[in-house]
Amino acid sequence: MRALVLALRQFPQINARYDDDAAIVTRFGAVHLGIATQSEGGLMVPVVRHAEARDLWACAAEVARLAEAARSGKATREELSGSTITLTSLGALGGIVTTPVINHPEVAIVGVNRMVERPMIRGGLVVARQMMNLSSSFDHRVVDGMHAAEFVQLMRGYLESPATLFVE
Repeated sequence: MRALVLALRQFPQINARYDDDAAIVTRFGAVHLGIATQSEGGLMVPVVRHAEARDLWACAAEVARLAEAARSGKATREELSGSTITLTSLGALGGIVTTPVINHPEVAIVGVNRMVERPMIRGGLVVARQMMNLSSSFDHRVVDGMHAAEFVQLMRGYLESPATLFVE
């Protein structure tokens, strides 16, 4: 969540919605982060409001609270609406490469996949490293492909150097 919020600072066009009927793009300063959550009733997307204003621990606590509300069927309409971008994960189910579907009318979604140990070459030697793929989808009517790729690479950089997540 933190990597996504930080990356959006440089790519505000990704934190947006597109109105198909009016052909209007609305960009948002606040990050209302949808968290795809599986429940017995199907997929729900509770929203962490103002994720940009929360620290890592406050975000984690809010995700836990919202996921429990969604899974128990107690999430309110307000808690399930108003997201500006969504984060999803099939990693817990073993997904290592996924194609997330944009939560319309948003223009982007990022998927976090399962971490797996893979062979990598480091200093000429084959070593085992924990690796994870990010999957993403963007509405190219709003988000240029180059900007989408740069956004994902910026997120990757934050995740590969976690200390940077705490630097303001």
